[in-house]
Amino acid sequence: MNNESPLILDIEDEFIPLIVDLDGTLTPTDTLIESVIRLIKLNPVNILLIPFWLPNGRAAFKSIIAARAPFSAENLPYREPFLDYLRKEKKKGRRLILATASHLSVAESVALKLELFDAVLASDDIRNLKSKAKLEAIRELVGEKFVYAGDNVADLPIWKAATAAVLVGVSPRVAKAVRRDTPVEREFPRPDIKITDWLRALRVHQWLKNLLLFVPLLTAFSFLEIGKLTAIIVAFFAFSLAASATYMLNDLWDIESDRAHPRKRSRPFASASITIPVGLSVAFVLLAAALGLAVTVSINFLLMLMLYLALTSTYSWALKEYVLIDVLLLSLLYTLRILAGAVAVSIPVSSWLLAFSVFIFFSLALVKRCSELISLSLAGQEKTQGRDYRITDLIVLWPLGIGAALSSVVIFGLFISAADTQARYASVQLLWLVAIGLIYWLGRLWIKTARGEMHDDPLVFAIKDRGSRITILAMIAATLSAHFLHLG
Repeated sequence: MNNESPLILDIEDEFIPLIVDLDGTLTPTDTLIESVIRLIKLNPVNILLIPFWLPNGRAAFKSIIAARAPFSAENLPYREPFLDYLRKEKKKGRRLILATASHLSVAESVALKLELFDAVLASDDIRNLKSKAKLEAIRELVGEKFVYAGDNVADLPIWKAATAAVLVGVSPRVAKAVRRDTPVEREFPRPDIKITDWLRALRVHQWLKNLLLFVPLLTAFSFLEIGKLTAIIVAFFAFSLAASATYMLNDLWDIESDRAHPRKRSRPFASASITIPVGLSVAFVLLAAALGLAVTVSINFLLMLMLYLALTSTYSWALKEYVLIDVLLLSLLYTLRILAGAVAVSIPVSSWLLAFSVFIFFSLALVKRCSELISLSLAGQEKTQGRDYRITDLIVLWPLGIGAALSSVVIFGLFISAADTQARYASVQLLWLVAIGLIYWLGRLWIKTARGEMHDDPLVFAIKDRGSRITILAMIAATLSAHFLHLG
């Protein structure tokens, strides 16, 4: 149904008060769940206290959460078509009332932000304003004639008592139940979750990082062994599913800071195009599938995957807020993928490869931070949200990142000169072409970063950038030629 075209109603007064629900209606998110996430983020110990607060009742529970984790509606996402409708009704002189089961402090924060509502009804320390309790509060304030805008099956008693209904993102079953008893003034359909939203939430493009698991197989030139190739493919999907789960949980953890970011505010959870309960459910399913696949590879690989999950969780929940520690841990997580690949196919990893990995991935992690800071600088901001970085840090991060990049090239040069390398490659001198390619590619990344042309993830840039693709393919070709071709 077109959300601008009302059904024909027999209502005497077009200025009948409009009562507006908050969670799922005015905003597609759930403010209580967001408040609980904020509470745990402020102090992870609180997660142990929640079970002791719940028996006191929902009203008391919401009050405790509100007191310990003050809510801000500053960057809260709203259902824009519905919000536009409310603004038009307000201009007509209609009385708008916000009525929600959320705590009063949350509701007042939203009302203050939007400046639309003439009154606010919300839960307090004693009463949880939901369903019939909300209906009683509405009748006490406006009497029997009112229009109610809601989204949930719990709102059915209120709709049944209302003069008319406004349906916002309701399911077909709920919409059918409402129409049996109440005329519908307006309907705002629930936007479908697009496949692109899921691809962004799962960060499928980030699965390319897990191609690092193939590195030990490639450097050992064992990619024609079917057993090892099968094991590494299963390992790849195990890591990828686990990574998607952690990305989703990380986005939920960072939901407030993402909303304050010029680009990240459009992420599925920050914009609430995918709701938090749905995201949590999918994340845990993916995690279970990842662990199941890991078991089929080997127990040792399962332990490596669990180590990866522990480190990435520590990064997301604590260490990402500390300057430099976050990029160091990111470089180690990249290197861990290579080690996990070696464990999956039982191939030893050389110290040369590990040292090279740490430095090059440290440089790439700094590219990511510098590109974010440049974006913030162009947006007129001085520091990041949720991370301890400032625009002035670029003077240190820049030479540090370039120095790490050049250090990786030096390590690669020493690897070429090593006796083991000389013995394993038919034409080892061709590896110097790889070293030149590394200098060009890493330099290109940093130049693009300086110009503000770098995506905040260098991997995404490398996929989209034609020069990067050509350079990487040329380096792979040079490596294979060095191993198999005898040039004399």
